[in-house]
Amino acid sequence: FFVFRYSKYQRIVRNGWYDNMGHGYYSKVEISGVDTAHLKTLSAKEKEEYLKRMKEGDPTARQKLIDGNLRLVLSIVQRFAGRGENPDDLFQIGCLGLMKAIDHFDIHAGVQLSTYAVPMIIGEIRRYIRDNNAIRVSRGVRDLAYRALQKKEELCREQGKEPMIEQIAQALD
Repeated sequence: FFVFRYSKYQRIVRNGWYDNMGHGYYSKVEISGVDTAHLKTLSAKEKEEYLKRMKEGDPTARQKLIDGNLRLVLSIVQRFAGRGENPDDLFQIGCLGLMKAIDHFDIHAGVQLSTYAVPMIIGEIRRYIRDNNAIRVSRGVRDLAYRALQKKEELCREQGKEPMIEQIAQALD
């Protein structure tokens, strides 16, 4: 199931979409030129074989590992849907994280590639979102804003009304 929305009047179901009248149409979801309706996945045995071949220097094995794990990237990109970012950009950044994970994966570590790759893909996407903002806000200012929001909510509960800015500032001191 793909959850990319074309408009508020359409919903994605499997590889097609249905409008509110119940009319269904096939519409592949294409991200960065990749038809996500037909992404293949690799078995654990295939992944292990390609990883061994890649470590021996076979460049086609690396490409097959990347192609076989694009569905993993897509599932992670869907977690970031609705944040105002372009899904194509997030997919490409996720693919970079996947490539880094494949390149740095140790087959003797005793974990699966996907277990190792998911945090790297998420990290790359979060780094992109963080660094791509027009305004960079320091960690201290973000922490202060969070504490102020908590105090505001606390004062709202206590007083039963919206507190004034001066009251929030006094409560923070």
